[in-house]
Amino acid sequence: MFALPSIWNIVVSTVVFFIAAWYFSRFLNDRGLPKGMTRSVSVFVLAYLVSWGSGEVVDWMQGPQSKTENPQDVSRLLNQLGSDQR
Repeated sequence: MFALPSIWNIVVSTVVFFIAAWYFSRFLNDRGLPKGMTRSVSVFVLAYLVSWGSGEVVDWMQGPQSKTENPQDVSRLLNQLGSDQR
């Protein structure tokens, strides 16, 4: 089932994305690759992959997370809460 990322995943992967984009851009500048659409997309994809990987490592280090519940479980829980208040 789908699980939402943790706050640490979002924070770490965002920071890593900007650092990786800066690093890859600087690396390609040093290699003399001219600026253009292909280079920009390459930097974006590489930075995305590194940030996604870092976010997965953060979630892995935190251990198993609770999965989101399906709508049937939520409706059953709400029915139980409503009947307890009567």
